Amino acid sequence: MNREMDFITQQFQQRAELIEQTRINCSPQISQIIDLICQAFKSGNKLLLMGNGGSAADCQHMAAEFVGRFERERAAWPAIALTTDTSILTAIGNDYGYDHVFSRQIEALANPGDVVFGISTSGNSVNVVRGFEAAIQKGSSLVALTGGHDSRMSELAQIAIQIPAKRTASIQEMHLFIEHLICAGVELAMVKEGDCS
Repeated sequence: MNREMDFITQQFQQRAELIEQTRINCSPQISQIIDLICQAFKSGNKLLLMGNGGSAADCQHMAAEFVGRFERERAAWPAIALTTDTSILTAIGNDYGYDHVFSRQIEALANPGDVVFGISTSGNSVNVVRGFEAAIQKGSSLVALTGGHDSRMSELAQIAIQIPAKRTASIQEMHLFIEHLICAGVELAMVKEGDCS
């Protein structure tokens, strides 16, 4: 029992340290992303999200918070998770290969002024990278949420948040915290400015 309690205490301490490191390293980028998404919504543009596995679930989670609500009553905002349409995903995967499942959707849906938000713990997921490359051609803004190392996604993105951790689970935990922080920050800014009707 003592070994289990020691393990649990250690895990909490490690997360507290990671939260503080992330606050120091990533707060300016988080603020920039909030501003970028607010500007997109105010201009009639949308947020497009892409990622694989747990990151795909995060995309769906964020889209739901923006289209539904996070904590405040306000109008719905346009956010689309490119991870949800099984017919599109399987058709593109079958006809073009899995590496193209996001780039084809970006080609179809993205416009100048849209925000394309890629989530990947490695930052090198080929299909997300190709989605970014397609978004550049469309004139959209790119945001990357990755792990601690430089990556192709962080190179391509206008704004990149790199969680200072190596362990996948720790990176994912911080991703969710930051995603909620972005949702709360956008609501706070938009409602404060009266743009929530």
